[in-house]
Amino acid sequence: MTFAEFFHILILLGFFQGSIMSILFFFSKKRSRPNRFLGTLILLMAMACLNLYLFESPWFTNNPILNLLGNIIPLVIIMPIGPLLYFYIKSTIDPTFRITRKQGLHFLPVIIDCGPKLTTVIYITGLLSGFLKPAPDSWGRFIDNYNVYADIPRWGSITVYLWLSARYLAKLEPGKSPHIRWMRQFIRFFLVFQTIWFVFLVPYVIPSLTDRVVNAIDWYPVYIPLVVLIYCLGIKGYLMVPEELPVARKGITPPSLKLVEEAEPLLKKAMEQDLLYLNPELNLALLSRHTGLPQKTISLVLNQHLQKSFNEFVNEYRIKAFKENIRQLQQDNLTILAMAFDAGFNSQATFQRAFRSNTGMSPREYITRHLEKQPKPENE
Repeated sequence: MTFAEFFHILILLGFFQGSIMSILFFFSKKRSRPNRFLGTLILLMAMACLNLYLFESPWFTNNPILNLLGNIIPLVIIMPIGPLLYFYIKSTIDPTFRITRKQGLHFLPVIIDCGPKLTTVIYITGLLSGFLKPAPDSWGRFIDNYNVYADIPRWGSITVYLWLSARYLAKLEPGKSPHIRWMRQFIRFFLVFQTIWFVFLVPYVIPSLTDRVVNAIDWYPVYIPLVVLIYCLGIKGYLMVPEELPVARKGITPPSLKLVEEAEPLLKKAMEQDLLYLNPELNLALLSRHTGLPQKTISLVLNQHLQKSFNEFVNEYRIKAFKENIRQLQQDNLTILAMAFDAGFNSQATFQRAFRSNTGMSPREYITRHLEKQPKPENE
């Protein structure tokens, strides 16, 4: 088997993999909105693989009817990928995210992808109606040139939305959630692909080098990484499905900005100044009495605005207190469990589970790693 044949099969497998993953995402009941964004994004990449496979297959290009359909039906639709990846990230982090009519305008540049197909339809319609004279060479040359230079706004669009996504993620607390860590990994995957595409694109868009580049290396440098990207995004994205962020329950309206502005400072004051988290018996009712806020209001603000459960909200402060005082483990000869109880936890199992969820490691691993980095006192 030659490399060209292997490449051909790899591209076809990329199409099938992308199609299967898209179906799984569309029919998944978990995190349905983010999954639809990611499923559509992967499907568009899979369709681009199918387009290349078909137009490098003699059975397709040598059949006039199939070749005509291939030149009319748009399979390479790249411009929506940028908005889709941005909205996927936003909807994953913010379960209340919705696409408004204004945000729908982000998808208008898809007209750039339809340019060659529209040109083909205009030409065929003009021939059949008698308005145009047969000139396949000039129209074909225009379509070929269009396809070359259309890759510039395509690459630019994805790059801009990657930058917007990175800026959005930069505002979030690092390591706060496995979904945030996955989103940053998601961005890195795309940045690697964009870099590879850019290296190919620079000589490709130079008129004197376009044919040489394609004849010498074909589309291997772009489409092999594209297939790898389909596998990485599909498999990793699907594995993230069961670990949901808190989402809005049906029938519950997100809190108003005024309510958030009133409740959030009171909740933070109760934790940061009044240190309520140190009370092992703290529950929603006690917090409600202390702040004067109804329990439903507290739950609504925590779940819908801060994207945390009550326990997650309180335990974050307890874990922070534990981290700040780990030096006392050596100085006062305290045990890890004693420090956990001093931070407000009332059970070892709860502490272990909350700490691993927050940091990705056990308390002992965290202590070993961080105490080694701290300078020893001079008298030691």
